[in-house]
Amino acid sequence: MTIDSPPRTSLAAAVGDFAAGLRPADVPAEVLERARYLVLDAVGLAFASTVYDFPTRARDALGRLGAGEHPVLGMPDRLAPRDAATLNGVLVHGMDFDDTHIPAVTHVSAAALPAAISAATTAGATTRDLLLAYVLGVEVSARVGLGGAGGFHDVGFHPTAVAGAFGAAVTAAKLWGLDAAGITAAQGIVGSMSAGLLEFLEDGSWTKRLHPGWAASSGMTAAAFAEQDWRGPAAVYEGRFGLYATHLQGRESDPSAVADGLGERWELMRTAVKPYPICHFIHAFADATLALRAEHGVRPEDVRSIRCAIHPVPGKVVCEPPANKWAPRDEYDAKFSLPYVVATALRRGRFGLAELDDDALADPATLELTRRVEVVEDREGAFPRAYSGYVELELADGTRLTRREQVNRGHDERPLTNADIDAKFAETIGTAADRATADRVRAAVLGLGDDTPAIDFAEACRG
Repeated sequence: MTIDSPPRTSLAAAVGDFAAGLRPADVPAEVLERARYLVLDAVGLAFASTVYDFPTRARDALGRLGAGEHPVLGMPDRLAPRDAATLNGVLVHGMDFDDTHIPAVTHVSAAALPAAISAATTAGATTRDLLLAYVLGVEVSARVGLGGAGGFHDVGFHPTAVAGAFGAAVTAAKLWGLDAAGITAAQGIVGSMSAGLLEFLEDGSWTKRLHPGWAASSGMTAAAFAEQDWRGPAAVYEGRFGLYATHLQGRESDPSAVADGLGERWELMRTAVKPYPICHFIHAFADATLALRAEHGVRPEDVRSIRCAIHPVPGKVVCEPPANKWAPRDEYDAKFSLPYVVATALRRGRFGLAELDDDALADPATLELTRRVEVVEDREGAFPRAYSGYVELELADGTRLTRREQVNRGHDERPLTNADIDAKFAETIGTAADRATADRVRAAVLGLGDDTPAIDFAEACRG
């Protein structure tokens, strides 16, 4: 590399220094172990996504751009490395059942893992290298999201797309052997590719499904340019026209979060695995509703009204526009509908993938119950530290039942265990693959971190 080192005050340079020097021995064993289970969750979801229509459309679109030999998660197809990363991101994130770094409001694995797989295989790297780079991508994505202080959603940007591009750039640059200056440049370059609009919320469009895959592809592109001495702005985060100044337009932000605590505090350990296949903002409401139903033996026909309280920022995502949230048109609308999730959980006593089927969405009794849901502002919630939920049921006899879930399940204060993730993996991959395939994939994922070639891991995770 011949790129001149940027000023040492640059946040991107601090990340570059850290990433260039990071070795597997520097990462605590518990972090590496948890990373394997986060990958297990992501790969299981990729397989489960293959039973839907959207991955086929994505595959055909990417295939139109050219052929390739890189394996794809859960599918028999092969694509060029960047296109495989794009499709893998679609597969991991497409059902919106993938992990989320809660304070960053960012799906961290959905971009970091696809970038790590493609970059590692093209570099001839081992799974030890792949796992380390994946951890690094999660750490950077989470910190970039944290710097936005929950504000990206408020102005219509999807943090997974915005922050994920930076994590993917660092992941790819690390795997391709770039030095600190090169990793710094990759961040500067990818800043011009960092975007992702929330307009899909208005009409149920599929763009959100594409965001993390595009972030992974952008990160690889930026790293490739940096490898060839292409220069990127050093102050891509904190500069006058850097990420936070342009994307948040004067709203509260903390650019210093990008480099804060690197190597001392592992944000991967704060990453939440989802117990429900819905927007993470609604999980506490599902739990509260199911708990009230079970504890008090509530029958849907006995419920006169339902009141839910949510912070305004996540409220924009799961309660607006009202027409789509109180009468979801499809499963993607339903995933982001607080009223539908609460009504369905109350009616069915559960919320899983079956509750997003066409029959469930069209159930007249559920839709009638949805119309009884009122949403108000939550002045006591913990957002963005946690995704709180408050549910109040008024019964026909005037009885009022209330429950608050201040910290959502899956949060680092209430984490799903590795055993819980293993069980979820068995359920999700089981919708699309036989037991032998599931066993093969599980062994490959939990074996990450040794001298096995990364390409062997990628091949083991094909459909």
